[in-house]
Amino acid sequence: MSSIEPFIIDIPNSKLAQIRDRVSAFTWHEEPVGNEWEYGTDINYMKELCDYWLNSFDWRVHEHAINQFPQFVTQVDGLDLHFIHEPGSGPSPQPLLLSHGWPGSIYEFLDVIEPLAHPERFGGNIDEAFSVVAPSLPGFGFSAKPGTPVGPRAIAKLFTNLMTKKLGYDSFIAQGGDWGSVISGWIGFDHETHCDGVHLNMFGVRAAGTYPETSAEKAWAREAQKTFAAEGGYFQIQSTKPQTLSYAMMDSPVGVAAWIVEKFERWGEVESGRVKTAFSKDQLLANIMVYLVTQTFNTASWIYRAYADENSRFLPKGERIKVPVGVASFPKEFIPWPPRSFAEKVYNIVHWTDMTYGGHFAAMEQPELFVNDLRTFLQILGKHHRPKD
Repeated sequence: MSSIEPFIIDIPNSKLAQIRDRVSAFTWHEEPVGNEWEYGTDINYMKELCDYWLNSFDWRVHEHAINQFPQFVTQVDGLDLHFIHEPGSGPSPQPLLLSHGWPGSIYEFLDVIEPLAHPERFGGNIDEAFSVVAPSLPGFGFSAKPGTPVGPRAIAKLFTNLMTKKLGYDSFIAQGGDWGSVISGWIGFDHETHCDGVHLNMFGVRAAGTYPETSAEKAWAREAQKTFAAEGGYFQIQSTKPQTLSYAMMDSPVGVAAWIVEKFERWGEVESGRVKTAFSKDQLLANIMVYLVTQTFNTASWIYRAYADENSRFLPKGERIKVPVGVASFPKEFIPWPPRSFAEKVYNIVHWTDMTYGGHFAAMEQPELFVNDLRTFLQILGKHHRPKD
């Protein structure tokens, strides 16, 4: 597919009925007394969520919400990529690439696309408009399933070619959290001639040969290691044997929901055990349904294995991302940002905001803070000139 083809989501009723039937037929089991999320996803909450799923949730409402934005599919380097493309207002909107992660999807961005592209509709300045491009990662959602795992560094190349060769944007800002932060970092490193700047809400790419030095940096590293040891079981499975996990998940919508909901409960700005305080059931289920209606839980998990195989965690020793970088540090991020002194060993940070509220799923949890920080970053880029090597 060399052309750019319009795309509309229209899931067959038979597929929706199949999912409902599997949810309805789920056989409930035991959990330790007094669990309340300590052993994993709380069974009482899952029963409540599934009851809502069967009796109140309407996928068509969310399908319609996504379809309100212009969507397209085009082939980039042999792989069909799905993306939202909302051209911005005014004479010269700034091209902006939004990259999601796991267990998210393009659904995360629905509340930020219009304010970013058309600030004048929300009391903003039209000179701060972005032309927003939000792709589904390869193997996620409505993008094609690759034959073999594709890692974030390879996706950085795919997305840069989408922006430049397909959409004609010579340069753009790359924004991301979760895997999007790693993808955006590699865009800033490997494709800096096309990258006006990188905006991150998670600490993604690291630099080889850099180590915590100050007491604050060492304290952060200890806490990060402790958190990952307690919460990183999913990462170990998906980065080593994702195929084994897939047999259970591809057969069980409730299993997929439980696996994903736990991450929203642990990584969001959530009162302990009360995931519904940060996310509505509709938000959670709509995002989960993107995985189910496209049957992509398996191929979405492959990015973890590819990350290990392509060794894209670290920049080469002695290297640094030189394009201007903006940081939005949300307090309930899964693994919080390190002290700025350590982050600056990796990134050319020109903007840093310590947010007062919000977690890992920034665009969904705090859309207004997310949009405003990108606008501020854009203003700073207008004043900032990258030094020549």
